[in-house]
Amino acid sequence: MNRRRQDAAYASNVKIFIARLAGTPVFDPAGDQIGRVRDVVVAIAGTTPPRVHGLVVEVQPRRRVFLPITRVRGIEAGSVVFSGQINVRRFEQRATETLAIGEILDLEVEVEGERMTVLDLAMEENRRAEWTITKVALVRGGSGMGLRRRGPTRIVDWAEVKGFGAVQKDQGAANLLVAFETMRAADLASALHELPDKRRVEVAAALDDVRLADVLEELPERDQIGIMSRLAPGRAADVLEEMNPDDAADLLQDLPPEQAEALMALMEPEEAASVRRLLVYPEDTAGGIMTSQPVVLPPNATVAEALAHIRQRDVTPTVAAQVYVTRQPIETPTGRYLGLTHFQRLLREPPSALLGGVMDTSIDPIKPEFTLNQVTSYLATYNLMAVPVVDEVGRLVGAVTVDDVLDHLLPDDWRERDHGPEADHD
Repeated sequence: MNRRRQDAAYASNVKIFIARLAGTPVFDPAGDQIGRVRDVVVAIAGTTPPRVHGLVVEVQPRRRVFLPITRVRGIEAGSVVFSGQINVRRFEQRATETLAIGEILDLEVEVEGERMTVLDLAMEENRRAEWTITKVALVRGGSGMGLRRRGPTRIVDWAEVKGFGAVQKDQGAANLLVAFETMRAADLASALHELPDKRRVEVAAALDDVRLADVLEELPERDQIGIMSRLAPGRAADVLEEMNPDDAADLLQDLPPEQAEALMALMEPEEAASVRRLLVYPEDTAGGIMTSQPVVLPPNATVAEALAHIRQRDVTPTVAAQVYVTRQPIETPTGRYLGLTHFQRLLREPPSALLGGVMDTSIDPIKPEFTLNQVTSYLATYNLMAVPVVDEVGRLVGAVTVDDVLDHLLPDDWRERDHGPEADHD
C-alpha cells in the first residue's frame, strides 16, 4: 500500500468516543472478563492531539490498574480485548497525565470565541499504531447548565479548542454523570474516590439527593466528611434523610458535634428521631450498628401485603430477607415484638394467609447492648441474614443485618485499602 492510500485507510478508521467506554467489560486473550474500563489516560501537550497512554481498568476487589494502549488488541461494541498480561499493581496517575473522563468531561473551553462545554472526546489510531485524541464533542454554553439544558452539539478537531490547560473553579459534572449513570453506587463511589478533591466535590454536588446518599454510604470516612462539609447545610440535611439511619448515624458521629447537631436540627423531625435513637448506643453494639427501619407489619397483615413491602425498590436484599411481626404501632420502637417471617416462607404460603399464623417464634431477639462479637456469633450459629433487636420492655427497636456486621468487622479504612504493591505503570 503506497503512502497516500495508507493515510486514507487510517483516516477512515472508526472513532472511539471515550465517554461510551466507561463501564465496558475488559477481556483477556482467553476470553475471560477481568474488569471494566473506568477511564482513559492521556497526555495533553498544547494544541497537539494528546497521546493515549492506556486505560484505567477496575478489577476485583475494586482495584484500579493500568492497561497500556499498546496491549489493547481490539475495541468493539461492548468489549475491550487485550493481549499479553495485565499488571495488577495499583494505578498511580503521573503529574503529566490527565484522566479523560474524570477530568476533561464538562470542562468549559472556547472554540472560535464561543464558550462551549466538553461533552465527549474521540480517539483514533494512526498509521504508527499510536492512539491520539483527535476530536472533541462540544455542547454550546457553560458547564453549569445541567443535563436538561443542553444546546446544539458540535464536533471539532482538538487543535481548534482552547482552554484545556485551565483550572476552573466550577467545572460542573453533567456529562461525567452521563458516563457514570449505569454504575452501581459502590462502583461510582470508587470512581469518586479516585478523583481529585475538587472534582469529587463537583460531581457529588451534581448528584440528586437519593443517588448521593447511596454513594456516600459506600465512600471512605474522610471522603464522606469532605463532601458533606462542602455541601450547603440544607442540602446536607436532605441527603442525610435519604441515607439509611444507621449509615447517617455513623457519618454524623464522624463530624464535629456542633455540625452534627446543626444538621439534625435541619432534618425532618421523624427522620432525625430515627438517627438520634441510634446515636445513644455505643458504636460497637447491636444498637449502634442496627437499622431502625426494618420491614414491620402487624399479625393481621397478609402474606400478600408482606411481599408487597419487601418488593419496594428502596428495601435492600438483607432487610427484605425477613418481615418482623409486632403489635401496633409498627414504627420503631414498635409495640410488643411477636416473631418474624422469612422471605422463603412467604413464598410458600397462600397470599391471603395472615402473618400471625406463619411467623417463626423460635428465633429469640437480641438486646441492643449485645457486642459486635456476640451479634456475629448469633448470626453464624443460626445462619441468619438478620436478627431482630428488642429493648427491655420487648419492643422492636431495629434489626442487625449481615452487611451491617461486615461493615463493622472490616478495618476502618477497608474501602480505600489496597493490599497490592505500589508501583508506577508502564
